[in-house]
Amino acid sequence: MTFCLGIKVSEGLVGIADTRVISGNENISARKISVYQMGEDCNLFLMTSGLRSVRDKAVTYFEELLDHQEEPFDRLFKAANGFASQIRKVSAEDKVALEASGLNFNMYCLMGGRMSADDEPKLYLIYPQGNWVEIGPETPYHIIGSPGYGKPVLDRTLKYSDSMRFALKVGCLAFDSTRISAADVDFPIDVVLLFNNGRLVQRRFEEHELSEISDGWQERLRNSVTNLPSKWLERFFESVDGRPEIPSVYADTPT
Repeated sequence: MTFCLGIKVSEGLVGIADTRVISGNENISARKISVYQMGEDCNLFLMTSGLRSVRDKAVTYFEELLDHQEEPFDRLFKAANGFASQIRKVSAEDKVALEASGLNFNMYCLMGGRMSADDEPKLYLIYPQGNWVEIGPETPYHIIGSPGYGKPVLDRTLKYSDSMRFALKVGCLAFDSTRISAADVDFPIDVVLLFNNGRLVQRRFEEHELSEISDGWQERLRNSVTNLPSKWLERFFESVDGRPEIPSVYADTPT
């Protein structure tokens, strides 16, 4: 699987993607974020999940589209439409053959960016069929790939009004929760930050660089469980400990 997380907060966008790719019986590392500069302070990034061959073909077609378009995209939704058309093209070429081999055409994409006519950075989820939805303040994140393990962390903590620092921190915790439980998600991770002014920053983090937050989070979770109100628990175990021992139904069964 894959872990790709896109977050939209009031200060901008945060993208986080793991790099583990399973190819046959081998585990390899490969970048899942593609970044494109469309002009001064006009940037977009793609994060993808699904079959690697489908992803590579769709991204290659999209880059060809960017190289040959007469005018650059001035709104991010137009870039989303452009990428969606390449997904449909790959689907028309390969879907039947893939499904005949027992493989699903499962290309999902998170596209974030800000173009010249956008009033703020935008974040879109693009489906395998080529349709898309915008990620907004009401639900300010989306995960593609393996969503289940990191989702509870984000649902309990993340708000649109949070800072980029907080969003990156909680996003890394969501990744770490997924990494612990999913064998096909792992370090290193690629991070991209896109600020409201269009400035984009990229960074790759290795496991040792985030061990402090990972170990600290695990220890705090254990301490939090220990320190939770436990009167109800004490009453329960008092009732259990105070009950007479119930003889086993097998105590007198001849052997």
